[in-house]
Amino acid sequence: MPSTKTYGTAGPANSTIGGVPTIRYFDFASRGRGQVIRLMWEDAGIAYTDIRYSFEEYPEYKKSIIAEKNPTTNIPIVEINGKVLTQSYAILRHFARLLGKYDGETEEEKYWADAMCDIAADWRTSFISAFFNPNKEETYPKHQQGDRNRYLKALKTHLAMHELSQQGPYVVGEKFTYADMVIYQVMHDENLTQDGMKGLQEYPRLKQLAEAVESRPNVKAFRESDRYLG
Repeated sequence: MPSTKTYGTAGPANSTIGGVPTIRYFDFASRGRGQVIRLMWEDAGIAYTDIRYSFEEYPEYKKSIIAEKNPTTNIPIVEINGKVLTQSYAILRHFARLLGKYDGETEEEKYWADAMCDIAADWRTSFISAFFNPNKEETYPKHQQGDRNRYLKALKTHLAMHELSQQGPYVVGEKFTYADMVIYQVMHDENLTQDGMKGLQEYPRLKQLAEAVESRPNVKAFRESDRYLG
């Protein structure tokens, strides 16, 4: 049976988004695309219900309740007020707009957040393909030396060169956006942010971004709580 837990007490942020959302995702510690959504909710102070499926039981639910809610059978799925939301990055942008933050303010800021998110999304696709490959012992080291380094260098270069990114620790300078969460999460899932950001020593600008995300009060409290599973 999937585990179901509700975290937090509904407050102003829940009123803003219209209720207490439920997320359905893998029981994959504090990792994956579903974790980025949890990270946003935690930062915003949103109470939510967390339904987690083990990898072993998911195929059964994929054919039934998940297929009923999302024809592609992909997760995460978010439910709120009888509505079903799919596609993780669209979900992030949806809640950013509802909350009136995490999305940039000007069109230039919105574009830049979207662009950096897209790079991180491409990186995650490559990571998943290599990490969950039946020949992981061969494919993942190749990914680490190939695509992972390529995406790290691309993000490093973009953040160093763009005027907005030069104005603070985040993608859009001093403004925290959903793109920062997406970049942070893929770096975390690749085990680059652990052990004192050891994996980011050659990428100080990305280390700065990751440290800024982790130092946010609600994120820090989340990471120090029993809700955070590593």
